[in-house]
Amino acid sequence: MALYIWWWIAAAILVGVEMLTGTFFLLVVAVACIAGGAVAYAGGGVPWQWIVAAAVEVAGTLWLIQWKKKYRAAPKLASNLDVGQRVRVQEWREDGTARVFYRGAQWDAVAESDATPRRDLMIIVAMRGTQLVLGPIPQ
Repeated sequence: MALYIWWWIAAAILVGVEMLTGTFFLLVVAVACIAGGAVAYAGGGVPWQWIVAAAVEVAGTLWLIQWKKKYRAAPKLASNLDVGQRVRVQEWREDGTARVFYRGAQWDAVAESDATPRRDLMIIVAMRGTQLVLGPIPQ
């Protein structure tokens, strides 16, 4: 069997494995195998096949790293849908915690900081476990 066929079989196997992983790095290796196979098909010697495959691999990996940096998913600013919702404080306790009624249930809450004014109507700024962190409603 011709050497270029082995290159292309390796590329097909790598594409199949890539479909299981989803990293795209094996796809770059598969493209390098296709390039090595193309050199073999054109009659190039084995050293040239490996040189072209290695060059395509290095260039493809560098390009993929740059592409991933550029199109990396931006972090979600507020993945918690409760953040920003208004709540009515039922009582403030002496230890600085509060009891609020939110989404049909009683919740424990704390002020965002010691300097946060304790009011009857506040906004959720974060969550710590099952405890709501409250801040003043922006004017």
